[in-house]
Amino acid sequence: MRVRQIVAAAAAATLALGLTACGSDSEKKAAESKGLVDKAKSDKKLIVGVKYEQPALGLKKPDGSLEGFDVDVAKYIAGKLGVPESGIEFKEARSENRESFLQTGQVDLVIATYSITDSRKPKVTFGGPYYVARQDTMVKADNNAIKTAQDLKGKKICKAAGSNSWRRVTDPAPDGKLDLDATLVDATGYADCTAKLASGAVDAVSTDDLILAGFAAQQKGKFKVINDPFTDEKYGVGIRKGDTAGCEAVNKAITEMYTDGTAKKLLEKHFTGAGLKLQTDKAPTFEGCA
Repeated sequence: MRVRQIVAAAAAATLALGLTACGSDSEKKAAESKGLVDKAKSDKKLIVGVKYEQPALGLKKPDGSLEGFDVDVAKYIAGKLGVPESGIEFKEARSENRESFLQTGQVDLVIATYSITDSRKPKVTFGGPYYVARQDTMVKADNNAIKTAQDLKGKKICKAAGSNSWRRVTDPAPDGKLDLDATLVDATGYADCTAKLASGAVDAVSTDDLILAGFAAQQKGKFKVINDPFTDEKYGVGIRKGDTAGCEAVNKAITEMYTDGTAKKLLEKHFTGAGLKLQTDKAPTFEGCA
């Protein structure tokens, strides 16, 4: 009888441990599956991926602080989700790791000149766009040989890691636009592209006009944007794939950002004097969260 009691007790203890383990697993999975809205509401914290090397968009200053249009947009959206600025943790998101950061949960949002494309949609849910930039070309200030995008034929252009901008120049539709024969020169990012342009390693850098305007303004008189745009680049807010509620909340925040005048204020703050025709009157047409 005593043996039976001991065996029964052991079995009960084993079952209890099993239930505890299952409970821990369930709690872990529940935490991992928490959507953007629920996390913002319960934790009052969000991790946001931004660029660290793009002047006027996402730039890390010598004192460690961050500034730029994307950084300010991130603060606004987080605030509308109920997260104070003190609850935002910024993480450097380079072009090549934006998808993986979202897929592995290293960030909750990516706001980093992240163009919405058909090839990215299967991996990421996009809120927005919060702005529609246009691809243009930057050359040295004394370069008079490249006046239009078509003049990039036969030239050395920069290929920034993780970016699709070079495809718009060299590839045919649907991925490309111009289908020009040009030489591609690898670079780690657009700061590296700008350095290569300054040194003569490339003839031109072609990407979003906001990015180019930021670099041109940072080194006044050294570069110029040729003002011959040839694509629309829809800047989206990257969210974990399938988080429809999070996407809808982000879209609501973007709408409010335009209707209350904040978008106009931020765009003029960072890009006045850059020679761009800024779109500040209303929010761009959203892609949809489904």
